[in-house]
Amino acid sequence: MNYISTRNKNIKVSAAQAISQGISKDGGLFVPETIPALTEADFNKLKSMSYVERAAFVLKLFLTDFTDEEIDYCVKGAYLGSFDNDNPAPLKNIGGNTNILELWHGPTCAFKDLALQLLPYLLTTSAKKVSGGKEIVILVATSGDTGKAALEGFCDVENTKIIVFYPNDGVSAMQKLQMDTQKGDNVFVCAINGNFDDAQTGVKKIFTDNSVAEILEKANMQFSSANSINWGRLAPQIIYYISAYCDMLKEGTDLSNGFNVVVPTGNFGNILAAYYAKVMGVPINKLICASNANNVLTDFINTGIYDRNRKFYTTISPSMDILISSNLERMLFEICGRDDKTVAALQADLNSNGKYTVSDEIANKFKDLFFGGCCDDEKTLSTIKDTFNNKDYLCDTHTAVAVNVYNNYVETTGDNRPAVIASTASPYKFANSVLEGIGEEICSDEFSTVEKLSSISGVPVPAPIDALKNASPRFNNVCEKQDMIKVVLKNLGL
Repeated sequence: MNYISTRNKNIKVSAAQAISQGISKDGGLFVPETIPALTEADFNKLKSMSYVERAAFVLKLFLTDFTDEEIDYCVKGAYLGSFDNDNPAPLKNIGGNTNILELWHGPTCAFKDLALQLLPYLLTTSAKKVSGGKEIVILVATSGDTGKAALEGFCDVENTKIIVFYPNDGVSAMQKLQMDTQKGDNVFVCAINGNFDDAQTGVKKIFTDNSVAEILEKANMQFSSANSINWGRLAPQIIYYISAYCDMLKEGTDLSNGFNVVVPTGNFGNILAAYYAKVMGVPINKLICASNANNVLTDFINTGIYDRNRKFYTTISPSMDILISSNLERMLFEICGRDDKTVAALQADLNSNGKYTVSDEIANKFKDLFFGGCCDDEKTLSTIKDTFNNKDYLCDTHTAVAVNVYNNYVETTGDNRPAVIASTASPYKFANSVLEGIGEEICSDEFSTVEKLSSISGVPVPAPIDALKNASPRFNNVCEKQDMIKVVLKNLGL
């Protein structure tokens, strides 16, 4: 299977090249030339498999230039021994037709682990095939969770370096501590004075700067990405939606009318993965896109106008504090009938004017597939309280956004078919806000808050969070957004 650019279908590369490069040289994102289909017979096999076996089965459909042995090695290395009970994506029913897909049982307590424990294996395997022995430099922009998950995944991986940028005032105290205490000789962390969109834009500019590429070429280095612009990040996310469907089949859930998927969404990658699962044959009915106060996606789904020229809010669900949703480009490509010229023109409008408007036909297709909703911090906190009191379930500030929007969707539409709500982080990563949400006073320090939350809720503190108590920060770097390129080159000794 080849991979093509969303902005120029004539650019074709192998899976290994797509993963190794991270982004197309024209600035477009790589997508599979065709989306493989799963049959009823396939699902009957998959439902009796373990998560590792399901992952290998699905990846073999997408990564056809990898051998079966290579894929088996990658998935076993990623998922065995790194997640609670070797079950990366357990499904928990919280009453009626509502199921929570818990995606935070890995080493950094966030859903990014499911992709970023696997990506280093995929990337190093790809590099051996296509990169000619070059050292791979991973550049990451993070709104909180991707950074730590990428640092953890690539820590001391041979022949790689990883540099992470995060908004200085745009992550939680726990997220910041997780990143700044990261071990490893090949890692570097730097905050920027700006928001996540500034960090993401800066990383994309570095990727497409020919003069920087020449400097790296002379040093026998090559950039790649651990953000979800990299297909190697996105493909593993498809797996857990397929797995959730298989678990429901196994449990005998009535799925004769399909089911809905609800995703707290910022950069659009997680909900895009659910869309790909739907195209592959998973009977997903509605893709419910939940946003916080930065509701650019809600407005786009409802109006067909994408406009990032608006106030940016720093919220208690910081991983969703995003106004430029990079993976929406892949969705546009699919919904436009893979018309690369239209996508290129829309992205040019976004880069030049900060907005674009799609045709009525495309807007209606989005409305058929998606439901867009949003909620502010006040509603997020009240949802945490209601869910804890009424469902005996403690959710973080991002999952609460999804629960709130889902409840509004059911109330608006009356659609009460089974639902899978993606739970993207442990509540202990945002302990202050969660404790406030359930109506308790916040403590003077982060770890007293964590202990108090555990005592009240009865939910154990995850080991990776507990281990941070005695960790000392290694990094305290801060730069201006326009200086990111200088930081990268200095860190690489170039």
